[in-house]
Amino acid sequence: MSLRIRCPHCGPRSVEEWVHGEIPVVPDAIADPDARDVDRGYMHTNEHGVVREAWFHLSGCRRWVTLWRDSRTDEWVEPPG
Repeated sequence: MSLRIRCPHCGPRSVEEWVHGEIPVVPDAIADPDARDVDRGYMHTNEHGVVREAWFHLSGCRRWVTLWRDSRTDEWVEPPG
C-alpha cells in the first residue's frame, strides 16, 4: 500500500502526485543571506518522530499543504500542542 495524502482540495491522493520537503529552522547565528539559503536548502535534520513538512500537489491542484508526519511510522498526525 502506498502512502496517501489527503489534499484539502482534491481528496485522498497517492504520494506519487506530490513533492515535499522539510520546513527547516535556520540557526540565528547564520547571518549571511546566501549562507542561510544554503542551510535552508541542504542541511536537513532528518528527525525521528513528528515532523512538519510542506507538500506540493504537483499532479493535482498545484497548491502547498503543510502536514505533520511521524517519520518513524509514516502516519499523518495532528499538529503538536
